[in-house]
Amino acid sequence: MKQKPTADKAALTQNPHAVREAREKNLEVAIGREVRELRKRQRMTGADLAAQTGLSVGMLSKIENGQISSSLNTLQTLANALRVPLVQLFSGFEEPRGAMHVKAGQGAEIERAGTRAGHQYSLLGHIGSNNSGVVVEPYLITLTSESDQFPTFQHEGIEMIYMLEGVVNYRHGEQLYRLEPGDSLLFDADAPHGPEGLISLPALYLSVICYPQQS
Repeated sequence: MKQKPTADKAALTQNPHAVREAREKNLEVAIGREVRELRKRQRMTGADLAAQTGLSVGMLSKIENGQISSSLNTLQTLANALRVPLVQLFSGFEEPRGAMHVKAGQGAEIERAGTRAGHQYSLLGHIGSNNSGVVVEPYLITLTSESDQFPTFQHEGIEMIYMLEGVVNYRHGEQLYRLEPGDSLLFDADAPHGPEGLISLPALYLSVICYPQQS
């Protein structure tokens, strides 16, 4: 058995406490503000931009003040005149972000693809399609004396296990790890993995699986 890996002390690439500047929740207002900001940044008057796009000064003013919904053709014309990609005009819009709260004991018990006999999976939440391009599946897994011990799981993505109760010998590829309460294991899930030895039961652990969204 190999020793538990220690956490890498290298600096993280993201600041976990950073907060983005607040974004506008109204799409028309967000677009209008971005058009106005880009125009002023390029030292253009409303009349200048209106002349380049073929819009009236009054129409441009309504767009910049978020008073009307512009057609895609109009937005593309504005983007061209401002010399930015079309998507830049949407950068100030705050899209809805999903969240799911599951109270203790209320996770949905499911049969996950590849589940072995005796493994109880409680799905703690699910968020559908999102802009991150990543699917995250959190499970609360319970193993009992009847649980199958053979490590036959193998799937795409990254998985993290956090041990809550009990003790198991968990295999990942050719290595075996003794997981006790408070231990964690982060690994490439494409290698064969699973609980090979149930040392102290019942065993309870949190498993979080991340993998790319299907296009």
